[in-house]
Amino acid sequence: MTRAVSRGMRLALPLLCISSVSWTQFKPAEPSSKSTSEHPQKQTEGQPTFSIKVNLVRLLVSVRDKAGALCTDLRKQDFTIKDSDIPQEIAVFERSTSLPLSVAVLIDTSGSTQKDLRYEEDSVLRFIPALLGAGNPDDTFALFSFNWRTNLEVDYSRSQHRAEHALHALRGEGGTSLYDAVYLASDTLSDREGRHALVVVTDGGDTTSYKRYQDALAGAQRADTVIYPIVVVPIPGDAGRNTGGEHALATLAGSTGGRIFYPEGFAHLDEAFTDILRELRTQYMLGYYPQNVLQEPRRFHPVAVQVRDPSMRVSARSGYYEPR
Repeated sequence: MTRAVSRGMRLALPLLCISSVSWTQFKPAEPSSKSTSEHPQKQTEGQPTFSIKVNLVRLLVSVRDKAGALCTDLRKQDFTIKDSDIPQEIAVFERSTSLPLSVAVLIDTSGSTQKDLRYEEDSVLRFIPALLGAGNPDDTFALFSFNWRTNLEVDYSRSQHRAEHALHALRGEGGTSLYDAVYLASDTLSDREGRHALVVVTDGGDTTSYKRYQDALAGAQRADTVIYPIVVVPIPGDAGRNTGGEHALATLAGSTGGRIFYPEGFAHLDEAFTDILRELRTQYMLGYYPQNVLQEPRRFHPVAVQVRDPSMRVSARSGYYEPR
Protein backbone atom coordinates (compact mmCIF):
# COMPACT_ATOMS: atom_id res chain seq x y z
CA MET A 1 0.00 0.00 0.00
CA THR A 2 1.28 3.42 -0.91
CA ARG A 3 2.07 5.66 2.07
CA ALA A 4 1.67 9.35 1.25
CA VAL A 5 2.90 12.47 2.97
CA SER A 6 0.51 15.11 1.75
CA ARG A 7 0.67 18.88 1.97
CA GLY A 8 -2.08 18.95 4.59
CA MET A 9 -0.54 16.20 6.66
CA ARG A 10 2.78 18.01 6.86
CA LEU A 11 1.07 21.07 8.25
CA ALA A 12 -0.99 19.15 10.80
CA LEU A 13 1.39 16.46 12.03
CA PRO A 14 4.75 16.69 13.82
CA LEU A 15 7.78 15.95 11.71
CA LEU A 16 9.31 12.48 11.78
CA CYS A 17 12.18 11.99 14.20
CA ILE A 18 15.52 10.90 12.80
CA SER A 19 17.47 8.21 14.62
CA SER A 20 21.21 8.22 14.08
CA VAL A 21 22.89 4.94 13.09
CA SER A 22 26.25 6.48 12.39
CA TRP A 23 27.63 5.16 15.67
CA THR A 24 27.63 1.69 17.19
CA GLN A 25 27.46 1.66 20.97
CA PHE A 26 29.76 -0.55 23.02
CA LYS A 27 29.78 -0.96 26.79
CA PRO A 28 33.30 -1.01 28.26
CA ALA A 29 34.11 -4.20 30.16
CA GLU A 30 33.60 -4.05 33.91
CA PRO A 31 36.72 -4.61 36.01
CA SER A 32 36.99 -8.15 37.33
CA SER A 33 36.29 -8.88 40.99
CA LYS A 34 39.82 -10.22 41.37
CA SER A 35 41.50 -7.03 40.29
CA THR A 36 39.11 -5.00 42.43
CA SER A 37 39.85 -7.00 45.57
CA GLU A 38 43.58 -7.04 45.01
CA HIS A 39 43.81 -3.33 44.32
CA PRO A 40 41.13 -1.56 46.33
CA GLN A 41 40.84 2.12 45.54
CA LYS A 42 39.06 4.78 47.51
CA GLN A 43 38.01 7.91 45.70
CA THR A 44 38.81 10.98 47.69
CA GLU A 45 36.36 13.83 47.92
CA GLY A 46 36.86 16.34 45.15
CA GLN A 47 38.96 13.95 43.04
CA PRO A 48 38.18 14.45 39.32
CA THR A 49 36.30 11.61 37.62
CA PHE A 50 37.06 10.74 33.99
CA SER A 51 34.73 8.79 31.71
CA ILE A 52 35.50 7.27 28.33
CA LYS A 53 32.82 7.43 25.63
CA VAL A 54 33.42 4.42 23.40
CA ASN A 55 31.66 4.92 20.03
CA LEU A 56 32.60 3.50 16.68
CA VAL A 57 32.20 5.91 13.76
CA ARG A 58 31.79 4.13 10.43
CA LEU A 59 32.72 5.64 7.08
CA LEU A 60 31.90 4.17 3.67
CA VAL A 61 34.61 5.26 1.24
CA SER A 62 35.13 5.00 -2.53
CA VAL A 63 38.46 5.83 -4.19
CA ARG A 64 39.13 6.54 -7.86
CA ASP A 65 42.39 7.11 -9.68
CA LYS A 66 43.10 10.12 -11.89
CA ALA A 67 41.53 8.32 -14.86
CA GLY A 68 38.30 7.78 -12.89
CA ALA A 69 38.71 4.03 -12.36
CA LEU A 70 37.78 2.56 -8.97
CA CYS A 71 40.74 1.58 -6.77
CA THR A 72 39.95 -1.62 -4.89
CA ASP A 73 43.36 -2.80 -3.64
CA LEU A 74 44.29 -0.13 -1.08
CA ARG A 75 45.43 -1.11 2.41
CA LYS A 76 44.57 0.25 5.82
CA GLN A 77 47.87 2.15 6.01
CA ASP A 78 47.03 3.97 2.78
CA PHE A 79 44.25 5.91 4.54
CA THR A 80 44.25 8.74 7.08
CA ILE A 81 41.24 10.11 8.96
CA LYS A 82 40.83 13.43 10.75
CA ASP A 83 37.89 14.20 13.03
CA SER A 84 37.51 17.95 13.66
CA ASP A 85 41.05 18.26 12.25
CA ILE A 86 42.40 15.77 14.85
CA PRO A 87 44.14 12.64 13.42
CA GLN A 88 42.38 9.39 14.36
CA GLU A 89 43.49 5.76 14.50
CA ILE A 90 41.66 3.43 12.11
CA ALA A 91 40.25 0.55 14.17
CA VAL A 92 38.16 -1.20 11.49
CA PHE A 93 39.09 -1.73 7.85
CA GLU A 94 37.25 -3.74 5.18
CA ARG A 95 37.66 -3.90 1.42
CA SER A 96 34.51 -4.42 -0.67
CA THR A 97 32.43 -4.66 2.47
CA SER A 98 29.66 -7.27 2.37
CA LEU A 99 27.44 -5.60 4.98
CA PRO A 100 23.75 -5.71 4.00
CA LEU A 101 22.74 -2.92 1.67
CA SER A 102 19.47 -1.00 1.81
CA VAL A 103 18.83 1.18 -1.25
CA ALA A 104 16.01 3.73 -1.42
CA VAL A 105 15.16 4.64 -5.03
CA LEU A 106 13.40 8.01 -5.38
CA ILE A 107 11.66 8.78 -8.69
CA ASP A 108 10.61 12.32 -9.56
CA THR A 109 6.96 12.25 -10.71
CA SER A 110 6.46 16.01 -11.02
CA GLY A 111 4.60 17.32 -14.05
CA SER A 112 7.78 17.99 -16.03
CA THR A 113 8.69 14.28 -16.02
CA GLN A 114 5.43 12.90 -17.45
CA LYS A 115 6.55 12.47 -21.06
CA ASP A 116 9.77 10.66 -20.13
CA LEU A 117 8.67 8.81 -17.00
CA ARG A 118 8.35 5.44 -18.70
CA TYR A 119 12.04 5.40 -19.69
CA GLU A 120 13.06 6.04 -16.09
CA GLU A 121 10.75 3.31 -14.78
CA ASP A 122 12.13 0.75 -17.23
CA SER A 123 15.69 1.55 -16.20
CA VAL A 124 14.83 1.20 -12.49
CA LEU A 125 13.25 -2.18 -13.27
CA ARG A 126 16.54 -3.32 -14.76
CA PHE A 127 18.53 -1.92 -11.83
CA ILE A 128 16.59 -3.78 -9.12
CA PRO A 129 17.39 -7.37 -10.24
CA ALA A 130 21.02 -6.37 -10.73
CA LEU A 131 21.07 -5.06 -7.16
CA LEU A 132 19.46 -8.18 -5.72
CA GLY A 133 21.23 -10.71 -7.93
CA ALA A 134 24.68 -10.31 -6.38
CA GLY A 135 26.12 -9.45 -3.01
CA ASN A 136 24.47 -10.06 0.33
CA PRO A 137 21.19 -12.05 0.28
CA ASP A 138 19.86 -9.55 2.83
CA ASP A 139 20.18 -6.61 0.41
CA THR A 140 16.86 -4.81 -0.09
CA PHE A 141 15.35 -1.85 -1.92
CA ALA A 142 12.50 0.57 -1.28
CA LEU A 143 10.73 2.63 -3.90
CA PHE A 144 9.52 6.20 -3.39
CA SER A 145 7.83 8.61 -5.78
CA PHE A 146 7.82 12.34 -5.18
CA ASN A 147 6.21 15.39 -6.70
CA TRP A 148 4.57 17.93 -4.34
CA ARG A 149 4.31 15.07 -1.85
CA THR A 150 6.35 11.93 -1.08
CA ASN A 151 4.87 8.44 -1.46
CA LEU A 152 6.38 5.18 -0.23
CA GLU A 153 5.40 2.91 -3.10
CA VAL A 154 7.27 -0.24 -1.98
CA ASP A 155 8.68 -0.70 1.52
CA TYR A 156 12.08 -2.40 1.90
CA SER A 157 11.77 -5.67 0.07
CA ARG A 158 13.30 -8.06 -2.46
CA SER A 159 10.10 -8.36 -4.50
CA GLN A 160 10.63 -7.34 -8.12
CA HIS A 161 6.96 -7.99 -8.85
CA ARG A 162 5.87 -5.34 -6.34
CA ALA A 163 8.30 -2.86 -7.89
CA GLU A 164 6.99 -3.51 -11.41
CA HIS A 165 3.38 -3.08 -10.32
CA ALA A 166 4.13 0.18 -8.47
CA LEU A 167 6.28 1.70 -11.22
CA HIS A 168 3.74 1.09 -13.97
CA ALA A 169 1.10 2.93 -11.92
CA LEU A 170 3.10 6.17 -11.60
CA ARG A 171 1.92 9.38 -13.27
CA GLY A 172 3.58 12.78 -13.52
CA GLU A 173 1.93 15.85 -11.96
CA GLY A 174 2.57 18.83 -9.69
CA GLY A 175 5.77 20.38 -8.34
CA THR A 176 9.00 18.90 -6.99
CA SER A 177 9.50 18.43 -3.24
CA LEU A 178 12.99 16.98 -3.54
CA TYR A 179 14.29 17.98 -0.09
CA ASP A 180 11.19 16.56 1.62
CA ALA A 181 11.71 13.27 -0.21
CA VAL A 182 15.39 13.00 0.73
CA TYR A 183 14.62 13.86 4.36
CA LEU A 184 11.79 11.32 4.70
CA ALA A 185 13.55 8.52 2.79
CA SER A 186 16.68 9.01 4.93
CA ASP A 187 14.54 8.62 8.04
CA THR A 188 13.31 5.21 6.83
CA LEU A 189 16.92 4.10 6.36
CA SER A 190 18.21 5.28 9.73
CA ASP A 191 17.34 2.17 11.76
CA ARG A 192 18.21 -0.41 9.12
CA GLU A 193 21.18 -2.71 9.58
CA GLY A 194 24.26 -2.32 7.40
CA ARG A 195 24.88 0.19 4.62
CA HIS A 196 22.45 2.79 3.28
CA ALA A 197 22.19 4.36 -0.17
CA LEU A 198 19.70 6.74 -1.73
CA VAL A 199 19.34 6.97 -5.54
CA VAL A 200 17.39 10.01 -6.78
CA VAL A 201 16.14 10.07 -10.38
CA THR A 202 15.05 13.62 -11.23
CA ASP A 203 15.09 16.23 -13.99
CA GLY A 204 15.83 19.27 -11.85
CA GLY A 205 15.84 20.99 -8.50
CA ASP A 206 13.41 21.56 -5.65
CA THR A 207 10.32 23.76 -6.08
CA THR A 208 7.74 22.88 -3.39
CA SER A 209 9.49 21.41 -0.31
CA TYR A 210 8.72 22.39 3.26
CA LYS A 211 12.16 21.19 4.25
CA ARG A 212 15.29 23.09 3.29
CA TYR A 213 18.50 21.88 1.68
CA GLN A 214 20.28 21.81 5.05
CA ASP A 215 17.50 19.68 6.57
CA ALA A 216 17.83 17.13 3.78
CA LEU A 217 21.62 16.99 4.15
CA ALA A 218 21.46 16.66 7.95
CA GLY A 219 18.85 13.90 7.62
CA ALA A 220 21.04 11.93 5.23
CA GLN A 221 24.16 12.39 7.39
CA ARG A 222 22.37 11.29 10.56
CA ALA A 223 21.17 8.17 8.75
CA ASP A 224 24.66 7.48 7.36
CA THR A 225 23.23 7.50 3.83
CA VAL A 226 25.19 7.87 0.57
CA ILE A 227 23.26 9.88 -2.04
CA TYR A 228 23.51 9.26 -5.81
CA PRO A 229 21.45 11.76 -7.85
CA ILE A 230 20.78 10.95 -11.51
CA VAL A 231 19.81 14.08 -13.46
CA VAL A 232 17.97 12.82 -16.54
CA VAL A 233 17.96 14.52 -19.93
CA PRO A 234 20.13 17.51 -19.04
CA ILE A 235 19.70 20.30 -21.58
CA PRO A 236 22.97 21.42 -23.21
CA GLY A 237 24.05 24.80 -21.89
CA ASP A 238 22.49 26.74 -19.03
CA ALA A 239 19.36 27.96 -20.80
CA GLY A 240 16.27 26.11 -19.57
CA ARG A 241 18.15 24.10 -16.95
CA ASN A 242 17.83 24.35 -13.20
CA THR A 243 21.57 24.75 -12.65
CA GLY A 244 21.03 25.87 -9.05
CA GLY A 245 19.10 22.68 -8.35
CA GLU A 246 21.77 20.57 -10.03
CA HIS A 247 24.46 22.24 -7.93
CA ALA A 248 22.49 21.46 -4.76
CA LEU A 249 22.19 17.82 -5.83
CA ALA A 250 25.92 17.62 -6.55
CA THR A 251 26.70 19.05 -3.10
CA LEU A 252 24.31 16.59 -1.41
CA ALA A 253 26.10 13.76 -3.19
CA GLY A 254 29.61 14.96 -2.35
CA SER A 255 28.79 15.62 1.30
CA THR A 256 27.49 12.08 1.81
CA GLY A 257 30.18 10.20 -0.12
CA GLY A 258 28.24 9.75 -3.35
CA ARG A 259 28.40 11.45 -6.74
CA ILE A 260 26.04 12.92 -9.32
CA PHE A 261 25.33 11.46 -12.77
CA TYR A 262 24.31 13.23 -15.98
CA PRO A 263 23.33 10.51 -18.49
CA GLU A 264 23.23 11.95 -21.99
CA GLY A 265 19.89 10.61 -23.08
CA PHE A 266 17.91 7.59 -21.96
CA ALA A 267 20.25 5.19 -23.75
CA HIS A 268 22.84 6.01 -21.07
CA LEU A 269 20.51 5.86 -18.06
CA ASP A 270 21.31 2.19 -17.49
CA GLU A 271 25.02 3.05 -17.43
CA ALA A 272 24.46 5.41 -14.50
CA PHE A 273 22.71 2.67 -12.51
CA THR A 274 25.49 0.22 -13.40
CA ASP A 275 28.16 2.65 -12.18
CA ILE A 276 26.29 3.18 -8.91
CA LEU A 277 26.01 -0.55 -8.33
CA ARG A 278 29.70 -1.08 -9.11
CA GLU A 279 30.66 1.62 -6.61
CA LEU A 280 28.43 0.15 -3.91
CA ARG A 281 30.06 -3.26 -4.43
CA THR A 282 33.60 -1.87 -4.07
CA GLN A 283 33.27 0.44 -1.06
CA TYR A 284 35.81 0.41 1.75
CA MET A 285 34.46 0.46 5.28
CA LEU A 286 36.61 2.39 7.77
CA GLY A 287 35.85 2.73 11.46
CA TYR A 288 37.45 4.63 14.33
CA TYR A 289 36.83 5.55 17.96
CA PRO A 290 36.96 9.37 18.29
CA GLN A 291 39.88 10.54 20.40
CA ASN A 292 40.72 14.03 21.70
CA VAL A 293 37.64 15.68 20.18
CA LEU A 294 34.90 17.62 21.92
CA GLN A 295 31.90 15.36 22.52
CA GLU A 296 28.39 16.60 23.14
CA PRO A 297 24.96 15.40 21.97
CA ARG A 298 23.91 16.44 18.44
CA ARG A 299 27.27 18.05 17.75
CA PHE A 300 28.38 17.86 14.11
CA HIS A 301 31.93 16.62 13.57
CA PRO A 302 33.61 17.43 10.24
CA VAL A 303 35.58 14.43 8.98
CA ALA A 304 38.29 14.28 6.31
CA VAL A 305 39.46 11.02 4.70
CA GLN A 306 42.61 11.04 2.58
CA VAL A 307 44.90 8.55 0.86
CA ARG A 308 48.66 8.66 0.35
CA ASP A 309 48.46 9.24 -3.39
CA PRO A 310 47.22 12.83 -3.89
CA SER A 311 46.18 12.08 -7.47
CA MET A 312 43.41 9.76 -6.21
CA ARG A 313 39.93 11.10 -5.50
CA VAL A 314 38.26 10.01 -2.26
CA SER A 315 34.47 9.98 -1.79
CA ALA A 316 33.30 9.88 1.84
CA ARG A 317 30.77 11.76 3.91
CA SER A 318 31.88 15.12 5.21
CA GLY A 319 31.00 14.45 8.84
CA TYR A 320 28.62 12.94 11.37
CA TYR A 321 26.31 13.94 14.20
CA GLU A 322 26.77 12.64 17.72
CA PRO A 323 23.75 10.71 19.03
CA ARG A 324 21.26 12.49 21.21
